[in-house]
Amino acid sequence: MKKILSVVLVCFLFSQAHAQLTPFELSRDKNYTATYSEIIAYYQKLSRQCPQMKLLNYGMTDVGQPLTLIVLSRDKVFDPQLIKKQDKRVMLINNGIHPGEPEGIDASMMLARDLLKKNALPKDVVICIIAVYNIDGCLNRGVSRINQNGPGAYGFRGNYRNLDLNRDFIKADSRNALAFEKILNTWNPEIFLDNHTSDGADYQYVMTLIETQKDKQTPILADYTSKTLSPELYKRMAKSGYEMTPYVESEEKSPDNGIVSFLETPRFATGYTSQHNIISYITETHMLKPFDKRVYATYDFMQNLVDICERDAKLIGDLKHKTDEQVSKQQTFALNWDLDKDHYDTLVFKGYYAGHKPSEVSGLTRLYYDRSKPYTKTIKYFDNYKAATTADKPLAYVIPQAWGKVIDLFKLNNVAMHRLAHDTTLDLQMYYITDYKTPQRPYEGHYLHSGVKLNPVDMKVKFYEGDYVVFTNQPLNRYIVETLEPQGVDSFFAWNFFDSVLGEKEYFSDYVFEDVAADLLKKDPELKKKLEDEKQKDPKLAASAAAQLNFVYRNSPYFEKTYLRYPVGRLLNNTKLDLK
Repeated sequence: MKKILSVVLVCFLFSQAHAQLTPFELSRDKNYTATYSEIIAYYQKLSRQCPQMKLLNYGMTDVGQPLTLIVLSRDKVFDPQLIKKQDKRVMLINNGIHPGEPEGIDASMMLARDLLKKNALPKDVVICIIAVYNIDGCLNRGVSRINQNGPGAYGFRGNYRNLDLNRDFIKADSRNALAFEKILNTWNPEIFLDNHTSDGADYQYVMTLIETQKDKQTPILADYTSKTLSPELYKRMAKSGYEMTPYVESEEKSPDNGIVSFLETPRFATGYTSQHNIISYITETHMLKPFDKRVYATYDFMQNLVDICERDAKLIGDLKHKTDEQVSKQQTFALNWDLDKDHYDTLVFKGYYAGHKPSEVSGLTRLYYDRSKPYTKTIKYFDNYKAATTADKPLAYVIPQAWGKVIDLFKLNNVAMHRLAHDTTLDLQMYYITDYKTPQRPYEGHYLHSGVKLNPVDMKVKFYEGDYVVFTNQPLNRYIVETLEPQGVDSFFAWNFFDSVLGEKEYFSDYVFEDVAADLLKKDPELKKKLEDEKQKDPKLAASAAAQLNFVYRNSPYFEKTYLRYPVGRLLNNTKLDLK
């Protein structure tokens, strides 16, 4: 009987240990990534066993499933406000934004289990893991990434609306993005990690890394990440057997002539999180390396990041506080960036010989990488950017309540706002849009504006009771300024939030306006001279009666003052406002 009980106990313990393995670990060839239902079931089972873990659902994604957040807290405290009062750091890990790049999904399942089962949760860091961000794409399982070496099946890049969610953060078209922003602004992490898989050139590394570009990162954080955190991550990853290099992006097909630091603007996850003064990273495992190595490399990176952040928890908290203070007082903000091609650093790079040979498909020359000919050599690293466009912040922005999506996103991002207590005419600066470029084809559901030119005009504008006033003395100044200044690369204007101001609403009938225009020219010699001067400069205008009528109309009191006028006002002077 004793022997039978021993066998039963051994079988029970084995089954318990076996049940804690992830679907990836249970697969025979380690070339399997968990399905959405397997991911959620795994975490649910683990949470029932472990009181230091909690599952929280946020919002609803476009496919009708809530975004699930896994919270790991050593002290079993799951209230984000209390966690901040306890002076603990929060790390947010995002997985499956592109479900065909699923290493983070499987690695995070393993990491959560190991931290819990080994009683190894950090004392001063609470870890939040988004199990799968693009649930929509995860459910759309197939083999769409032809360039990738495994796993055997995986999710699709686009979500249910066919949006690339890693281009959606600042514009937040998807419900997924709205749920993510709710998570970010509820938990207010100091550290953010987004797990990905790369494409592009072939080289020896399993893991590459994108960090917030140092020249656009707030200097206080840039100093810490570039001198302390990032070097330590590179050192530890090399020691664990997964030596890293910066993300391999080159202006040529081969990295031999140098690679370029990736500039993640606010449409991307880390571009958006950096607007919130968060230390941000993207892992990019190499698509051609075996899937199991990519998973284990991601696991090691996350463990190393947790360990360093636990070690530096107090320092990171102090740096975040100082950064928030600095950004609150910052006057000038960069809106666009250009790569500085004249200045570069160097790094030792481990690649493969790149050659050319006849294509078996076309018979023409094709690129190939010869893995039998690895090399180690010093290459150029273009990691310097210059601000191409800047803006000085106003004292405050005044946003008409009519622009509901702007208001909703500001509320979601915890931007402090006040409302006018009654109708008010203000002396402020308004922009007129004088020029912009728009592509012929849409990008992520929008016709993205660029090359925006502005004419700032000081004028009186009437605003209404309930319109919003946003003072620029906030830690979120980067988010506020970069979204509201129209020249910003990912401003709300660039993403078409304000396109209705680009169209005229009133017109004239030629035969009626002829007499009115003639009378205007008789009564206004300056207008008549202006017309004559323009005719001298522009033969096309001189030859067109309709164009001359239009010129008079546009320079008359009848022309609508709101045409091409950007509706957000810039309050430049300290003005007494009656606010709710």
